[in-house]
Amino acid sequence: MHEVVFYLATAWMTVLLSASVVAVIGLSSTAGRILALDMLTLILVVLLVLYGDAERTPYHLDTALILALLAFVGTLAAARYFGERKIF
Repeated sequence: MHEVVFYLATAWMTVLLSASVVAVIGLSSTAGRILALDMLTLILVVLLVLYGDAERTPYHLDTALILALLAFVGTLAAARYFGERKIF
């Protein structure tokens, strides 16, 4: 049962990953692209967590945590620059 859920989650995340790549490329507004890029990184985080669970290695979970933190800071900086035209 665990393998079925794992494969379904991996397949669904792959579909969402391709949809978010299309959204990043296809959207014309900057705010939409920022949100789509944030969604893309969060889906990559989920895929890293799934892979780390399948391989039973903590290194992939550490990488997922670092990627999530960097994506959060990057999204904050991009949104602030988009809103006020200055980062700090």
